Amino acid sequence: MKAPQSLKARALQLLAQRDQSPVELRRKLLARARDLARQASGTVSGEVVAGDGLSGDAALLNKPVNGMPAPPDPPGSPESEVDAVLRWLEEKRFVSVERFAEARVNARSPRFGNLRIRHELAQHGAVLSEEANQALVASELDRARAVHACRFAGAPSDLKQSARQARFLAARGFSADVIRRVLRESARDDDTAS
Repeated sequence: MKAPQSLKARALQLLAQRDQSPVELRRKLLARARDLARQASGTVSGEVVAGDGLSGDAALLNKPVNGMPAPPDPPGSPESEVDAVLRWLEEKRFVSVERFAEARVNARSPRFGNLRIRHELAQHGAVLSEEANQALVASELDRARAVHACRFAGAPSDLKQSARQARFLAARGFSADVIRRVLRESARDDDTAS
């Protein structure tokens, strides 16, 4: 039987695949650490493990809830082991929120609007720098035009088609103002081509 992979090795393996946010990496490593702890204690892997009473991002980030500081994790607990690995990764600059945000924007911007990109970053606890935010805002109209042209052959022929195209662009996270401009330009271009 193969020896279980250490948390540090698992973290490096995950980071080798793509940049990970600290929140995302903590969630994945915590699941692995709890599995390792269950295996070491000899419990059945299908057994439910009681949580720490925290829920959502507060549990992931171990931040205060309702103004009360979170209790420190006991030494040797899966949470403290994961936090130690994350600190080591941050010290070695293997994990960077800024680098994660930049990579996510570069990967998502050709297909998605600002609203969707910002929402995804917020889920990962990352925020765009002011320069990156300005560049994203400046390029949103051009990106929406490209996505629209790739998906639809031409301008909407009636209100039903217009609503369908607007819903598609809205689902991709483009703002209402940008969607109106793209559809207006598409109709105007279609009229001049006729």
